[in-house]
Amino acid sequence: MLAGRLHFSGDGGRRFQLDEVPVPQPGPGQVLVRVEAAGVCLSDAHLIDGTLTPFLLDGDAVTLGHEVAGTVHALGPDTTAAKVGDRVLLQAGEERGGRTYTRGVDYDGGWAEYALAREDTLVPIPDDLPFEQACFVPDAVSTPWAAITATAGVRPAEAVGVWGVGGLGAHGVQLLRLAGAAPIVAVDPLPAARSRALEFGADLALDPADPAFRDEVLAATGGAGLAAAFDFAGVPAVREQAVAVLAPGGRLTLVGLTDKPITVTDGTMFSFFQKKLLGHYGSAPEHVVELVRLLGAHRLDFSRSVSAVVPLADAEKAVHALETKDGDPIRIVLKP
Repeated sequence: MLAGRLHFSGDGGRRFQLDEVPVPQPGPGQVLVRVEAAGVCLSDAHLIDGTLTPFLLDGDAVTLGHEVAGTVHALGPDTTAAKVGDRVLLQAGEERGGRTYTRGVDYDGGWAEYALAREDTLVPIPDDLPFEQACFVPDAVSTPWAAITATAGVRPAEAVGVWGVGGLGAHGVQLLRLAGAAPIVAVDPLPAARSRALEFGADLALDPADPAFRDEVLAATGGAGLAAAFDFAGVPAVREQAVAVLAPGGRLTLVGLTDKPITVTDGTMFSFFQKKLLGHYGSAPEHVVELVRLLGAHRLDFSRSVSAVVPLADAEKAVHALETKDGDPIRIVLKP
């Protein structure tokens, strides 16, 4: 079968390429999934460019892809939690010996025609949910959902800010509206992203370079500032700007990843107003299950998030388009 593989060399180099590899065989408690759709995430690009490195990978190559949906193709011995033909998405990781292994990072993922999955990582999906929308629920949707509901604990009627309306932030706006946040202030330097934020449910969309930025945030919140802010961009300047418009007791949740230092310019005022800085990473399995339930009840619609569906053979082009924001994509989906 064809698979998009990232190869690591002994000198620290890495190379992405499409390889012909054997179709894997499911072992006890595993299933073989015929991949119907796999999302292209900025994390995949960061793995390729060296910003991210697998810590638990056993070997010198891995099939990328942690956002995967498809149909159960074959069952391993003693597998009882699924049957052939089931429509499923795959959790983005699994627990082994008390450690979390990430699919497509620490073990082979779904940029391939077939993928192995442990039966307890399967999540059944409704018949009317397209694979192209289901595949990116783990991560692109579940990460902001977990950040909103678990890490930040956003409550109805709280004023919130979203910095970065890309693959995570666009879903963050939709999910914050579902959670009852108000007002929702979206911040992005790209006019197209600001327009998208308003379409997805933001009450106000601002350019971070606007000289009147702080005044507009305060006006939108009745002078109080934001109860919660989310950095989906992973940009140091975002964090400084967000902290400056937090209400007393407000919290900033860091969702976007960066290897740059975290700084707070005025530590005294940060402490005086008891503001909070919260780190966030990924989601738990229950967050994915909650989202599938909400999709099944038609409380959410991610059809607008599918920016393009391209063949697996064009994976490298898809990564480049995501990195360069060519076409301002939310999610590019690979179809083997």
